[in-house]
Amino acid sequence: MTGQGSAGNVIAAVCSFFIPGLGQLVQGRLGMAILQFCLAGILWFFLLGWIIHLWSIVDAAMWKPKPEIA
Repeated sequence: MTGQGSAGNVIAAVCSFFIPGLGQLVQGRLGMAILQFCLAGILWFFLLGWIIHLWSIVDAAMWKPKPEIA
């Protein structure tokens, strides 16, 4: 079972807690991982990186993969 509340999403959220975008990378979402990592890095210079950091954690925890059509 994958989706919100699954063990995979909890692990991804914990990974994003330490490094923004790492949880998305664990989930296989390379584009979103790069976006969140770069945005957080840029915004930390203005002390606003915590916004992206929190978004990264919540996004990893609540992500639900699209169902595959067989």
